[in-house]
Amino acid sequence: MQWLLSRKVRWIFIGIMLLLYIMSSVISAQTEVPEDYGAKGSLQDDDITLEKALTYAIQDEYLAQARYEAVIEKFGPTFPFTNIKVAEQRHIDALVRLFQKYDIDIPENFAKQYTPTPTTLKQAFEAGVEGEIDNIDMYEKLAEADVPDDAKRVFNNLKDASKNHLAAFKSGLESAS
Repeated sequence: MQWLLSRKVRWIFIGIMLLLYIMSSVISAQTEVPEDYGAKGSLQDDDITLEKALTYAIQDEYLAQARYEAVIEKFGPTFPFTNIKVAEQRHIDALVRLFQKYDIDIPENFAKQYTPTPTTLKQAFEAGVEGEIDNIDMYEKLAEADVPDDAKRVFNNLKDASKNHLAAFKSGLESAS
């Protein structure tokens, strides 16, 4: 009887540990993305200045880069995340040049605190699709704002790149399903 009871206790302990492990792998980012951050913020803002446009854009690029870094960290170098992560850095660099040209302070990168780690590759592709759709919508709006032509050109170029990323993630999602 003593052995049986300790065996039950062990199974309960194992069950609790397994439950805690599963819950920890599902827990998303430490903090939700603020309503006024990245694409989400830009799509709600009716008064977009150059400073706001650049800020929303770089925040969203930071989020995308952090999202793909989390995927690579969890699943290893996985196509297309590795390639698109490199592209996100080029997008950030293009935006940084505009910040510098117009003497606007570059926002700090807080994206990792808002970035959940997906539990499956399918979830990673779904997040990639959703993120790129929001990114495209944001760049369409920013390109229509009252901003200098060089900023509009960069926004349109980044929108086109996001369309390519979207196609890659949709293809990956089909393969993962």
